[in-house]
Amino acid sequence: MRRFTAEYLRRTREGMWDDSRAALSDLGLDSRTRILDVGCGTGELSRVLAAESPADVVCLDADPSLLSVAREETGLPTVAGDATRLPVADDSFDLVVCQALLVNLPDPAAALREFARVSTDLVAAVEPDNADVDVDSTVESEVDLEARVRETYLRGVETDVALGEQVPELFGDCGLSDVRTRRYHHRKVVEPPYDEMALQDAARKASGAGLADHETELRRVLSADAYDDLRRDWREMGRAVADQIQREAYRRVEVVPFDVTVGRV
Repeated sequence: MRRFTAEYLRRTREGMWDDSRAALSDLGLDSRTRILDVGCGTGELSRVLAAESPADVVCLDADPSLLSVAREETGLPTVAGDATRLPVADDSFDLVVCQALLVNLPDPAAALREFARVSTDLVAAVEPDNADVDVDSTVESEVDLEARVRETYLRGVETDVALGEQVPELFGDCGLSDVRTRRYHHRKVVEPPYDEMALQDAARKASGAGLADHETELRRVLSADAYDDLRRDWREMGRAVADQIQREAYRRVEVVPFDVTVGRV
């Protein structure tokens, strides 16, 4: 399973549920009693579940460092465990849910079977379609470079990070019934006045750190020289972003499609 830092999760999930909670309507949150958030990371979805439901919400993740952040930031109980071997008794929850987890697992079906084992009612997954991300920017080279990096990353990653419309079929294959899915689009806008995270992202682009988040996957596809060329172009783009930010002329819009899939045990 791929690992992520708390900083990376905060950056990529910032504002995700600010105006998209209607996308969770099929989870029946108002009638839940016990919810397990598997692969909770730093607890972004866990906070939403606790706010929208009277249920007892439990956060579970395989990474102890992320769990400590989730515990501190949500105040919810946490459990360390592997999504494909949940340390939970059968029928312990009436909803088991994950966010951006299946796309990072080598065997997502094994996790879904575990979800069904410990749920008495519903299983849900909120998964991005990383092959259908759209970016627009006032820095023209950013659009081309992001498309280039995304295509290369999808070739180099060892899990199916573009599961997308395959998720409902996966639910059916795992024995879940009454499978429903709805797509919503997480729209992230960077524009004046810039917040601290926007300034940090610009600095990461200019230093090449943003590209380094995916260096392992990119190097599986690119030669050393090709990676160095890409990193040079990326840093040059980052400097253009920083320059536009100084002039308050920079605007970037990224739209990431997510599918919320729900099935009954």
